[in-house]
Amino acid sequence: MLEVRNFSIAFSTSTGLKPAVRGIDFAIKPGEILGLVGESGSGKTITSLGVMGLLPPNAVVTGGEVLVDGVDMLKLSPAELRKLRGRHVSMIFQDPMASLDPIFTCGDQIVEAILLHETIGKTAARKKALELLEKVRIPDPERTMRSYPHELSGGQCQRVMIAMAVSCKPRIIIADEPTTALDVTVQKQVLDLLRGLNQEVGAAILLITHDLGVIYEVADRVVVMYAGKKMEEATTQDLFANPQSDYAKALIDSMPALGSKHARLPVIQRDDAGNVRSVRPEARARSAEAGPMPDDDGVPLLELKDLCKSYWVKPTPLSAPVEMRAVDKVNIAIAPRTTLGLVGESGCGKTTLSRAVMRLSTPGSGQILFKGKDIAKLSESAMQPFRREIAMVFQNPYGSLNPRQAVADLVAAPMVIVGEGTSAERSKRVAYLLDAVGLPKAAASRYPHEFSGGQRQRIAVARALALKPSLVICDEAVSALDVSVQAQVLNLLKDLQLEFDLTYLFISHDLSVVEHVSDTVAVMQKGRIVEYGPADDIFAAPKDAYTRMLLDAVPIIGVDRAARRAQ
Repeated sequence: MLEVRNFSIAFSTSTGLKPAVRGIDFAIKPGEILGLVGESGSGKTITSLGVMGLLPPNAVVTGGEVLVDGVDMLKLSPAELRKLRGRHVSMIFQDPMASLDPIFTCGDQIVEAILLHETIGKTAARKKALELLEKVRIPDPERTMRSYPHELSGGQCQRVMIAMAVSCKPRIIIADEPTTALDVTVQKQVLDLLRGLNQEVGAAILLITHDLGVIYEVADRVVVMYAGKKMEEATTQDLFANPQSDYAKALIDSMPALGSKHARLPVIQRDDAGNVRSVRPEARARSAEAGPMPDDDGVPLLELKDLCKSYWVKPTPLSAPVEMRAVDKVNIAIAPRTTLGLVGESGCGKTTLSRAVMRLSTPGSGQILFKGKDIAKLSESAMQPFRREIAMVFQNPYGSLNPRQAVADLVAAPMVIVGEGTSAERSKRVAYLLDAVGLPKAAASRYPHEFSGGQRQRIAVARALALKPSLVICDEAVSALDVSVQAQVLNLLKDLQLEFDLTYLFISHDLSVVEHVSDTVAVMQKGRIVEYGPADDIFAAPKDAYTRMLLDAVPIIGVDRAARRAQ
């Protein structure tokens, strides 16, 4: 059993201690799943790190107890903590790319975790590692064992992390956003895996997530956090049926849901006293500076014709390399000022396709027509005029932001590179963008490591919009955001689309979000487009069995969980 009593954490600053977690209490019984939800920066992750004894150097526990079967973890020595972690208490971290060691293969890292806590040989540990990868449904476990983290997709790396965390069947699992990078089908498999372990050995699970659908699907009870405090604790059914705090009501309101498409999502607003309420904002009007809406000449802004991208891989260490087609004869088109939603399982080729469109990699064959011009084979110098017009919000905000630059410099960097505006004009634009994505003015002078994962993703969104590009590729652009900030960013993207005539290629594993933002949808499986057409048609009556499988895996609030599990 895990019991947290009056737990408080503060950060050391030049002016003293700044509270981050304020006297939080909760307990998890064996066999129970407790959901911990709240906005990005509310203290969820720092609470979990404090429980594990993994706080950063500038954070200190200022009070309370963390009891595991009556033993206070805060009083254990480093050696005693190392014995406890992994074997009795395990953690699935939020960002797998930052948590996996880039110089060791994924197989070596799983085997190391097993050998550290179990008295078995290396051969047996390797066999167990393969079985764990099969359990989390990772494609080609043998190849994954030999692969380094950078050779896998974000979702695949997350599954490797989950395999490591459950390798020794710990009694308590702290899962910090374990499904953030996963598509809905793998998310369902991972949640089933955690639930199975929960039932098999009576493991208690603390599930930290911003996805309220996931909470509704698997959690027994829920703790809602805001500004480091516990705002509400209730059973899952009671929370969603009758939330008691205004904050919890506003969070639930902000969720996009399948079948309830609206032009605008509600967002959370706060008054001077810090009280919250849910408000559905009006769409921002097109500014006079933008001029009249341009005529549509019928030419797609972006069109892909028989696009292919291959990699050469070795099925086994001693075999000859074989061609693996990550993108296989893709044909799609995006009309100006519309949004194409691209969905599919992790590793299906979505990100590879987006990198080819950006010309961050060169396609093997086919055409990439941007405003009628084929840019697939252009030299780097010939591509320069197009670089300004195509921007990207990357999937991983940790890896895409330079840790040595302040936020103001990061957001302004595209403008500096192309020589746009004066220093004062760039500063004004940076301030506007930071405000638009929900960050305070003070964020401009801070560095990426000072922000939570969701806040870093907001910085990445602001940077991508700096040059007002024609095409923005959003690769899981809102996957790291809690629902309230997600709603704000999605509304922002729609506003900017109207005001600046933007076109979006929106890649996401969250089908509720895709339905909300998309005019057309392309469903990708193993490098191929298996279904493509108007979003309303595909969500109302999908024709392909794979599309139906994706939709069936989406957690839906209000649907009986026991009935869903029995399906």
